Amino acid sequence: QVQLVESGGGLVQAGESLTLSCIASGRAQIINDMGWYRQAPGKQRELVATITRDSITNYADSVKGRFTISRDFVKNTVYLQMNSLKFEDTAVYYCNAKSVYFVNYWGQGTQVTVSS
Repeated sequence: QVQLVESGGGLVQAGESLTLSCIASGRAQIINDMGWYRQAPGKQRELVATITRDSITNYADSVKGRFTISRDFVKNTVYLQMNSLKFEDTAVYYCNAKSVYFVNYWGQGTQVTVSS
């Protein structure tokens, strides 16, 4: 099993920055891809960014150029640097890990609120 714990959410003003962290524990060695998803009130959960074992990244169009995903393989941690935050970035952000056995693991979520 893999456990994921997010941190770093909070309340910021539009234009400000925030960094989310997600630490993986347990059988972290079976993790393949990691990523961040978000869910705004009344909306479906959507992909924000992903990063593979080879550090290949993928971003939603809405965050390209503003968000950066990175991964520390020693610390089993994935980060999401969020710059130039907008009101529409307000959501609960979830960390995701996909194992080599194609099992998805999720964190508990961290709230990001951007005031306009």
